[in-house]
Amino acid sequence: MPHSHHDHSHAGHVHAAPPAGGKFSAAFALGIGLNLAFVVVETIGGLWANSTALLSDAGHNLSDVLSLVLAWGAAWLAGRPATGRYTFGYRGATIQAALLNAALLYGALGFILWETIDHLRHPEPVKSGAVMLLAGTGIVINGLTAWLFRAGQKGDVNVRGAYLHMLTDALVSLGVVVGGAITYFTGWVWLDPIISLGLLVVIAVGSWGLLRDTIRLGLQAVPDGIDLEQVRQFLLSRPGVQSLHDLHIWSMSSDGHDTALMAHLVRPGGADAAWLADLAAGLLREFHIHHSTVQVEDSELPDGCRSGCAEATPALAHAR
Repeated sequence: MPHSHHDHSHAGHVHAAPPAGGKFSAAFALGIGLNLAFVVVETIGGLWANSTALLSDAGHNLSDVLSLVLAWGAAWLAGRPATGRYTFGYRGATIQAALLNAALLYGALGFILWETIDHLRHPEPVKSGAVMLLAGTGIVINGLTAWLFRAGQKGDVNVRGAYLHMLTDALVSLGVVVGGAITYFTGWVWLDPIISLGLLVVIAVGSWGLLRDTIRLGLQAVPDGIDLEQVRQFLLSRPGVQSLHDLHIWSMSSDGHDTALMAHLVRPGGADAAWLADLAAGLLREFHIHHSTVQVEDSELPDGCRSGCAEATPALAHAR
């Protein structure tokens, strides 16, 4: 039978909630304001200049505005305290926002592709001077917005999504400027939609890594930087542990700072508070696993009880 007492140990994790909206609130607000204004100007200019490249860029910028709004909202939710229903808090909202942002991005790409193919079949003259002016403005606005998020893009997929969107837009605008200049000197009206197609490919390829990472987070995959087999061997090396099963490791938010572990360990005689605390501290120290819940069993349970039998009262180690 499993051991009969419970123990919850806490090791090295601070529970203070981050400020609502996150430390990038000012960056989100400024980025949203600048890009929304530019979307309006670029759309009007693209229609006037008859440029699908500009309209493609404007459509992508609009998806970026929506992405920034979602990312900001998710960052705000992540700072809210846990409730009786949402016992983990709202940190998972950043993962949901990243997934929705990826879907919006590829949806916008599909719409722009449809328009670009139509203009490729029926090319029309383009006002190249206006194209270069507006796209040049886009380089400045998108480059500035990307710069605002540069500090946090390595540690949070939600912030990285905002950063990559803005950086990609700056490069896209640069491509539009070059295309406008070539069209201006050559008169090649078919070049504008060709450039638009090229930009679509660049955006799709550049965003693939973000889409892949957000899907992994949504499916609760083992976080990057953590080797599942190394964690398994670490747990098996703890004094008295004979075997383990049902080992799971996942991220609870997009920044990778809320990694959780759940496992069942077979250890004859159960475990006392000191042993559990040492285990939790070791997981935090060696693998940066902040929330570990371990069920300690006296012996191997029957296969049918692997998910927990009604009469079993396991020992738990819970590190926050």
